[in-house]
Amino acid sequence: QVQVVESGGGSAQAGGSLRLSCTASGVTYCNYDMSWYRQAPGKEREFVSGIDSDGSTTYADSVKGRFTIAQDIAKKSVALQMSSLIREDTATYYCKIDARCRRSYGRRTAGTHTKWGQGTQVTVSS
Repeated sequence: QVQVVESGGGSAQAGGSLRLSCTASGVTYCNYDMSWYRQAPGKEREFVSGIDSDGSTTYADSVKGRFTIAQDIAKKSVALQMSSLIREDTATYYCKIDARCRRSYGRRTAGTHTKWGQGTQVTVSS
């Protein structure tokens, strides 16, 4: 099965940095896009940043110039480097994968698979 697991996060002071990682599994014979979303208490989940299978990156306006997404193809992972953190970055961050699998592999079928991670908390204090 296609799965993603997040790591990293934690607490930081405003102006500080944190790094999130997301590792995919079950993606043999797949092309996939990976992205980060976040959800603050009482708010809807929002897009933060994404990277396509061809390496193209996108960012929400609120994080442009502060966050950087990068992929490690060999490790099947993406990292989100967050710098110049502000209190408004406080949220639970979720990794999402959109996999397009051209063949089945083990129990995983061919076709499109979308999965979310369980989330990791980021807290920024002033």
